[in-house]
Amino acid sequence: MGSLEEDRLAQMVHDFIESESSSTLFPTSSEFRSINHQAKLFTLQEILGTVTKAEAEVLEKVLKHMRNKMDSEKTTGLKKWLVMRLKMDGFNASICHASCVTSLGCPAGDYDYIEILMKAENGYPLMRLIVDIDFKSQFELARPTQSYKELTDIVPSIFVGGEDKLTKIISVLCSAAKQSLRERGLHVPPWRTSAYMQSKWLSGCTKVTTNTSSISYNRETMEVKNVGNGFGMWSPPIVKPKRRGLGGGSGLSSQFSSMGINCC
Repeated sequence: MGSLEEDRLAQMVHDFIESESSSTLFPTSSEFRSINHQAKLFTLQEILGTVTKAEAEVLEKVLKHMRNKMDSEKTTGLKKWLVMRLKMDGFNASICHASCVTSLGCPAGDYDYIEILMKAENGYPLMRLIVDIDFKSQFELARPTQSYKELTDIVPSIFVGGEDKLTKIISVLCSAAKQSLRERGLHVPPWRTSAYMQSKWLSGCTKVTTNTSSISYNRETMEVKNVGNGFGMWSPPIVKPKRRGLGGGSGLSSQFSSMGINCC
């Protein structure tokens, strides 16, 4: 559990013991599960209820554009359309493609979401906001307990937030998902762990695709590396004029040798 959830749970257990008679020193297992659930619920509400000015600004625009498309299939095409709209609003928006490799029993998979880079409110040069228009469905479980359903009911379908906020949400929901699966007598698959869920949005190396280029960057340092023509308009490669009388190959081969080809 995250520190907020742990503090909330400790306080609620303390309040419960204080409110009971002296003969009841500790809550029963069912009472403890109830207290634990309430701590998770309050913690999640607190996380979701804390909205920065930047998050509110982006969410307002996203909801405006998605108003007539909420029932549409959340395909990459729809995300690209939304990115185009957000760019028209003046945001530095891109499609992020995260690839999860097979490891420790986790299946390989790909996931697309939207990223917006903007000036941070705390003085840092860049702030990364994650926009996911299919956020809630990522936490759905088969045969969820009522407690888990109460948690996912307050999770928004469209998420806009920073990495720290997303990490806290994942921590609370993955902990609750594990409890729900165990109460149903089901195995907890490795792709329901916090580490795997975080890799969908917070992987260390993410490929960002724009209309004109492809870049890769290190999420920890925000170091950006061009993998295509860069951020400007596409332009053909510079072809050096054929040198006459030097030999050593045809004009076509010399043109190809002067073209730089980058692969990611």
